[in-house]
Amino acid sequence: MNIIQLLLVGCGLMSLMVIGYMLLAGPSAAKEAQRRMDALRYRHSESTDTKVESQLKKAIASRKPRMHKVAGSESRSEALALRLDRTGKKWTVTQYIYASLGIALAVAVIVYLRSGAAMLSLGIGLLLGAGIPHIVVGHFIKKRTNAFNARFPDAIELLVRGLRSGLPVTETLQVVAQEVPGPVGIEFKGVVERIKIGRSMEEALQDTADRLGIPEFNFFCIALAIQRETGGNLAETLGNLADVLRKRAQMKLKIRAMSSESKASAYIVGALPFIVFAMIWWINPGYVGGFFEDDRLIVTGLGGLVWMSIGGFIMAKMVSFEI
Repeated sequence: MNIIQLLLVGCGLMSLMVIGYMLLAGPSAAKEAQRRMDALRYRHSESTDTKVESQLKKAIASRKPRMHKVAGSESRSEALALRLDRTGKKWTVTQYIYASLGIALAVAVIVYLRSGAAMLSLGIGLLLGAGIPHIVVGHFIKKRTNAFNARFPDAIELLVRGLRSGLPVTETLQVVAQEVPGPVGIEFKGVVERIKIGRSMEEALQDTADRLGIPEFNFFCIALAIQRETGGNLAETLGNLADVLRKRAQMKLKIRAMSSESKASAYIVGALPFIVFAMIWWINPGYVGGFFEDDRLIVTGLGGLVWMSIGGFIMAKMVSFEI
């Protein structure tokens, strides 16, 4: 059995593992049973709290039209363009593709000049060419999301002050767009511009929420939808929302501090084999040259990479907490 056949067998086994995981990770029976119990409780309970909770869920469910399409759901190119837009940069899909091809070609040439293995160089080039731009875009999205979440409670409090002073909601949105710097001001400016060209406030906010994909902004849209359905003091509702978002941010920081030691250990343990291998290969290529020539060592190295990837995935899930 040559190296190509071994690689095909390995890819087949990995595909079976992924398919098995997707089949086993279906909808939870416990969650489905809890959902049915909640529906039964909402229907027959006489408690005021239960009725309010039921009305809240109905308002959230009726917030979107039935035929509403999530942004980026029509094609992969649209999803990629939406992801690039979330970075706040003026990057295009064409530039992203050119950057990926350039990185793949440069890495493949460098690895081929050092190892002389064409298939291995091509595989590493394609892997890094697809991975590095994806990681960079994800970094900028995370950075912009954190900047948005840091300023968003201030924007809500500014809305509250404007509403309490007698301004309508659309005017307070324009004040936030002018006064709050950073991504928050930019996104609210887009909302105000869509309202000016004839879109309703709920539609303009929903478009922004779908494009951003930030839970905090979704909470804001849900609060406005609930207030529109049930009535009440909007300023008080938004004030409570700002307080909840601040406490949520504090909880995230506390969890990050508590899990930082575990994350640092995982990064060191995961990166150490690659760093040692690269240093030895750079200093003495002949010592580890068999990993690029001997079929058995190539299969062993690929198997090690697969198991290390599984371990890294498990460790990432263990230190990932949803708030």
